[in-house]
Amino acid sequence: MRAVVLDAYGGPEHLAVADVAEPAAPQADAVLIRVAAAAVNPVDLQTRAGLHAGHSLLQPPMILGWDVAGSVVAVGDDVTAVAVGDRVVAMSAQMATGRGTYAETVALPAGITAPAPTSVPLAAAAGLPLAGLTAHQALDALNLPPQATVLVTGAVGSVGGLAVQLARLRGLRVVAQVRRTADAEEALALGAHEVVVGAPEQATGGPGADGLLETAGLPRAIGLVRDGGRVVSIVPTRRPVEERSITVTVSHVEQDGERLAELSALVDRGALRLRTAKEYGFDEAAQAHHALAEGGTRGKLLLVP
Repeated sequence: MRAVVLDAYGGPEHLAVADVAEPAAPQADAVLIRVAAAAVNPVDLQTRAGLHAGHSLLQPPMILGWDVAGSVVAVGDDVTAVAVGDRVVAMSAQMATGRGTYAETVALPAGITAPAPTSVPLAAAAGLPLAGLTAHQALDALNLPPQATVLVTGAVGSVGGLAVQLARLRGLRVVAQVRRTADAEEALALGAHEVVVGAPEQATGGPGADGLLETAGLPRAIGLVRDGGRVVSIVPTRRPVEERSITVTVSHVEQDGERLAELSALVDRGALRLRTAKEYGFDEAAQAHHALAEGGTRGKLLLVP
């Protein structure tokens, strides 16, 4: 089968399409998925650069990728909840599973898969798992009561955009931080009640948010959180420093097929919108990595076999 293989740590030029062995028949608790698309995420860029070399089961040559959407082509003997022909999505925590998704076929534990939303093209559904679970789990960790105010940084990014929508569904008052005035309209369309443009510390009005969901590596945004408030960051390398009795925690995304199924259902209900910026072929993987690294992407970049 064809896959996008990283031959050595470094820049995007180390990504190339190669013929690799197709996964064997799935283990008893696993499924074999024919990939419709895999999303490109910041963690892929970090892994490619070697930043996670000490924490990964794999070393180059290796296949990157955490997100997948596709159709099940084989199931293990113990699998009953998933059948051949089912359209599914999954997040494979590659540093733990050792299984990247930039390939035509991938074998994954059945328990981390979920039905793909039927209201969007199957390829577009690849943009849901990692970003959706990251946002969902971070909001769980923040644990704000309904009517509380949450500031979401990077509110039109992949995680931030889903976090804005999920926070609104939880009954929270959402203040969205964006980099550019041009992004304010998008943040409001996603469900934000208010928008802060530019660096959060330059906002007027002083501390007032009950909680901060920090998705953009902007630790000084803690200045807009009230005394005794809560902060959850998904950027462990730029964690805000605790001050004024504000609790600060880091949320690390985990595989969760059950929660992913809930997110998929929200997409089909029209309550959660997925955004695709551009689709690339496998042979354009380096271009996709360049595009994500340049910043400013609004929506997911997808790799299509």
